[in-house]
Amino acid sequence: MATKKTETKAAPAAKKTVAAPKASKAKADKAASGPRHPHGRVKGKHGSKAELAKSLASLVAGAGADTAAIETKLAKASNSQLLRLQRVSERVKQKWGSRDKLIAAIGTAEKKSKDKDYLARLEKFSLPQLLDLGLNAERRAR
Repeated sequence: MATKKTETKAAPAAKKTVAAPKASKAKADKAASGPRHPHGRVKGKHGSKAELAKSLASLVAGAGADTAAIETKLAKASNSQLLRLQRVSERVKQKWGSRDKLIAAIGTAEKKSKDKDYLARLEKFSLPQLLDLGLNAERRAR
């Protein structure tokens, strides 16, 4: 019978001490950008949920709507819904100026600016729905 040769392994080299990893630039940017959770973003930018609801109530309210009632409804909404509504209202404010001007622009783009029933129906739509209609009407006009 043949005998197996066993080789002796060399002793493992001593482990080098590794310095603590440096914080990556991406993590530093993420920490500097603020909190990621909706509650933290509301607190950081607006102070409280009630203040954000108060600022959104006037933008979201239609022509004949009671802003105090809308403000109490918004105060019960979730933080992420309020932040989404704020982004929508800022976009409407930037592009058209107000809710009424957006409705007029939709009527003009749809060639129904003289149709009072259509414009009255648009008054009942929510601001995100109106924004969607306005952007789609612009896209079709191009």
